[in-house]
Amino acid sequence: MLTKARDFLMKGDITHLIILAAIIFVIMPLTMDIFRLNLVGKYLTYAFVALGLVLCWGYGGVLSLGQGVFFGLGGYCMAMYLKLQASTPELTAIQSTPGIPDFMDWNQITELPWFWEPFHSFAFTVLAVFIIPAIFAYIIGVAMFKRRVGGVYFAIITQAVAAILTILIIGQQGYTGGVNGITDLRTLNGWDIRTDEAKYVLYFINGLLLFGAIFASRYVVKSKLGRLLVAMREREDRVRFSGYDVSNFKIFIFCLAAAISAVGGAMFTLQVGFMSPSFVGIVPSIEMVIFCAVGGRLSILGAIYGTLIVNFAKTTFSESFPELWLFAMGALFIGVVMAFPNGIAGVYQSHISPWLAKKFGSTPKDEETPTMATKKHSVESNEAQVKEPSHAGN
Repeated sequence: MLTKARDFLMKGDITHLIILAAIIFVIMPLTMDIFRLNLVGKYLTYAFVALGLVLCWGYGGVLSLGQGVFFGLGGYCMAMYLKLQASTPELTAIQSTPGIPDFMDWNQITELPWFWEPFHSFAFTVLAVFIIPAIFAYIIGVAMFKRRVGGVYFAIITQAVAAILTILIIGQQGYTGGVNGITDLRTLNGWDIRTDEAKYVLYFINGLLLFGAIFASRYVVKSKLGRLLVAMREREDRVRFSGYDVSNFKIFIFCLAAAISAVGGAMFTLQVGFMSPSFVGIVPSIEMVIFCAVGGRLSILGAIYGTLIVNFAKTTFSESFPELWLFAMGALFIGVVMAFPNGIAGVYQSHISPWLAKKFGSTPKDEETPTMATKKHSVESNEAQVKEPSHAGN
């Protein structure tokens, strides 16, 4: 396994990773004040969701319009731990019931609910950030993919799940904070996360975790599983007839995308200092799909650039015309789908990369995004590789 990972890193396109690392870790920290840098950190938490969508939508052909669910679950797990840190008997002495979160006291709850108790432990919280969203995704995946529900039907169902969870969170105000969410988060194991120094540290931790997710995603894409995902996306019946259980692969990639999205949600809570149901519902989930589509749903790095570009545009545009932003977002999505189906990464590969090759004589090998000219060859190659009888997915 270590040998394969080392070979993957040696053969991968390091140039694009170095450029992205320079932008995130050098250029932005040196050119932005702490407010804007923290804003970029928030954008990067959304990039985790875009990465997950590249895997399950771009490569697996599974379009989920409810990824905000997993982003929110990860965020709520971290928020519950931080809220308990801020709800010690000493800090909540003015409440009628000290030692519980303030919103519980306001709703006449007199003791901490049993499902909050484990979140006193930081180790449990970290595990929960990965495991709870993955289990939730597994339940949805088994219920849908084992019955061969896919395409637009699966997308609509994930939207319904996002709407249901939002209503549930708002309705259970005494246990979740309701529409306001979980707020007034202060410390992480005694470390004040509200200071400028803490925001700088969390920004860099967020960037490192994002690069860890990038390496993991690229490893999956370059592996046999990645080739199987592309083959399933293009010729699912042929993959099934070759002896593979297609549903198991879809469930796995959906759970992996959920876990990656949840990490982004946890980091969002740490950087922004709260979590609310407004990040769980249908609208944020669709926005996250737009981030992925603009950057390129077949490109891991493209999805990250797409997330940054769309959110920078959202911030700039909404500051001047807040009521028009949603219309601009819809127009952007329609325009990209119609004019540039492979997003920014597709434009780079089809126009900028050939220009660089012509001007400088050579250019680094581009990232994994396939062009339309090579798509047929790629699909045929993937089909040939999965025709060997196998029951690994059964």
